[in-house]
Amino acid sequence: MRDRTTGSKGEDESAILIPFPERHARSAQRPVAFDRRELDSILRLYGRMVAANEWRDYAIDHTADRAVFSVFRRASESPLFQIVKNPSLARKQGAYAVISGSGQILKRGYELGRVLGFFDKKLRLIEG
Repeated sequence: MRDRTTGSKGEDESAILIPFPERHARSAQRPVAFDRRELDSILRLYGRMVAANEWRDYAIDHTADRAVFSVFRRASESPLFQIVKNPSLARKQGAYAVISGSGQILKRGYELGRVLGFFDKKLRLIEG
């Protein structure tokens, strides 16, 4: 009669090697993304700007280090603005930023709502 704890070659079947997934988890990190609350705030702003005929298209990018919501006047152009979430800057300058099409940081902060407040300001033409 065969013992249940030993295999056909006399090996112990109870000693099954189960790999620890920690090493693979670090290398296969999920990209940074906007959560539902953040995306809701951004899309609410986008809807207001579309209704005001300012914006017409958008794109969302998720990379390993940041998430970017880009807004366009036309899809064939470069983005007018980018709303960026960069968690690595959360403690230093704030995780959220609004960046112009030329790459200039227009507003940066710890809370998305305050950063999106940048778009609430009325832009006026100043004649010189």
